[in-house]
Amino acid sequence: MFKKVLVVEDIDSINLGVVSVLEKMGEVDIHCTKYCDEAILKIKRGKIDASPFDLLITDLSFKEDHRAVTIKSGEELIEAIKKEQPDIKVIAYSVEDRPLKIKTLFDKFHINGYVPKDRNSIVELKKAIEEIYKTSRYVPEYIANALKENPVFEIETYDTDLLNHLSRGLSQEEISIDFKKRGYSSSSVSSIEKRINRLKVYFNAKNIAHLITITKDLGLI
Repeated sequence: MFKKVLVVEDIDSINLGVVSVLEKMGEVDIHCTKYCDEAILKIKRGKIDASPFDLLITDLSFKEDHRAVTIKSGEELIEAIKKEQPDIKVIAYSVEDRPLKIKTLFDKFHINGYVPKDRNSIVELKKAIEEIYKTSRYVPEYIANALKENPVFEIETYDTDLLNHLSRGLSQEEISIDFKKRGYSSSSVSSIEKRINRLKVYFNAKNIAHLITITKDLGLI
């Protein structure tokens, strides 16, 4: 079983529930924090001490308070930790229930498991931890079924990056410059324009603003 686990959760009652699950699963070195920036420091400290974490359990959203932070979301945290320690296993534990959003967590952020916060979340979390330890992956059944049934899941990472840029108001020229820096093969303005038109047809969107609204509602961005 996992030996050293980092829990990142800013609600005390939920944090206690996660810790309780871990404590019942054997001798586990459990560390907790309410802040993403502090989580990164703990990961780095673990590597320096030759005692790295082997599992991260994190929420996706964190409430702002008086403390200034650099990393504000679970997605940013997962991305930063994966760069620091690529082999760490990650479970996203959240109220998010949109299949597209959850798929992005697996495809783009390379999480190992997802557990929704609901009535059965404690049982589900225990199952996820055990399954990830054995097979490195855990997807709740209703999410797995949605992934198989919904054709929207053919959308690529390129498309999500493009949509995110559009949602932030970047022009096609600005997106082209960024995509060239990132090594995308389809990075010309004409390629980006064609892809936007394809997405508008795909989602039956009247214009870019409508496209952004639709994909946000679906949880794609």
